Amino acid sequence: MSIRRTSSVCHVGNIAIGGDNPIRVQSMATTDTNDTEGSVAQAKRIIDAGGELVRFTTQGTREAENMKNISASLKADGYHTPLVADVHFTAHTADVAAQYCEKVRINPGNYVDPGRTFKHLEYTDEEYAEELKKIEAKLVPFINICKEHHTAVRIGVNHGSLSDRIMSRYGDTPEGIVESCMEFLRIFRRENFNDVVISIKASNTVVMVTTVRLLVKTMDQEDMHYPLHLGVTEAGEGEDGRIKSALGIGALLTEGIGDTIRVSLSEEPECEIPVAKKLVELIPECTQLRAEAEASIKDDTITLNLDAADWETFQLKAAMAVGALLIDRKATKLDITSSASFTTPASLISLADAILQAARIKFTKTEYISCPGCGRTLYNLQETIAKIKAATSDLVGLKIGIMGCIVNGPGEMADADYGYVGAGRGKISLYRAKECVLKNIPEEEAVERLLELIHSDRSTNSTN
Repeated sequence: MSIRRTSSVCHVGNIAIGGDNPIRVQSMATTDTNDTEGSVAQAKRIIDAGGELVRFTTQGTREAENMKNISASLKADGYHTPLVADVHFTAHTADVAAQYCEKVRINPGNYVDPGRTFKHLEYTDEEYAEELKKIEAKLVPFINICKEHHTAVRIGVNHGSLSDRIMSRYGDTPEGIVESCMEFLRIFRRENFNDVVISIKASNTVVMVTTVRLLVKTMDQEDMHYPLHLGVTEAGEGEDGRIKSALGIGALLTEGIGDTIRVSLSEEPECEIPVAKKLVELIPECTQLRAEAEASIKDDTITLNLDAADWETFQLKAAMAVGALLIDRKATKLDITSSASFTTPASLISLADAILQAARIKFTKTEYISCPGCGRTLYNLQETIAKIKAATSDLVGLKIGIMGCIVNGPGEMADADYGYVGAGRGKISLYRAKECVLKNIPEEEAVERLLELIHSDRSTNSTN
């Protein structure tokens, strides 16, 4: 019997999301959206890998307008996969993009509210209500454009870009993240617009899972049943990115939550699709394994016996099976056993440690919170991640955020000890937690300056 939570259906071009439809997998292009040829080529690679939606960043109206050319070129070559415009900071860009794309993603944290500055703002109830009216004044015309062009909408909340308004009233809490979404969702319902998908993302798996569960509960209380998009944002790359994504996304999928997913890896976007498809395939088996693992808990330890055809599937299956149990702190230790020929006692211990770190329980290595990149990325993300990892991999327990731009950069720094954030072409800003301590450093100096900052702080702390 299926455990899928029933949701309403959102129509996005030629596909439907939610209800009894398959769980959809998607990715996001990393090309400059003004580069039609490059964007079309990358979209084809994503689609050929099995991607069912392709998202592009639209920083302004120029990029939004060019979505028309990208769409036309893809359709001329027989590709009819829905395209999604990703909008931050300028509501008018969403109005333009809605005319050319099958779906538009808007971020409540910066759609009307200004970018996050971590200022505490005081509002009376009346003043707060006036702020909500400002949102409605911008949102209703956008909704009308979407109705006219049959364009779907994703209300995409990111933990890393909550507005100062929300933070000031609710704090950095799951309740605040959910309310940021619900403020927008209530307006959509009042306007009788239902082709909506919701996402709440965080780089912290515990925050992500806890908040999505709360969103489901809150929507149910208000008789809302919109389909949900799942993802652990800034999951990273390689094994760690896959494990973190499997743990967070998998925890919810094994509870029947989720209608479309993206695995956000700091790699080429087409590499995300096979991982996402594998997570969907593993839902029935991992749901059963989750129950067996919970029954095995003794002395604060989960005992998990696994088999799989290959090491990557083995990793995904392990993280997905125990993710919810670790996030809920049903246990804080993990013992993985297997008779698979490609495993060794050392590799199983290493995997268990990686899963415990992804669940924010036990840190045994440096933690990297790195975005997957998009058209906003202001430097070579993959090369930079490799440089930073090579220089800092011995700093056990340290959390370093590596962000391509300012959309989520400053916000995600609150969950990291240090941050490396694109500030402009060839310019980097460095953060200590959420405080920007060095601005607009030349890119060629930035990694070395980051190391100097880390070692200086460690030296100071050791002498205090």
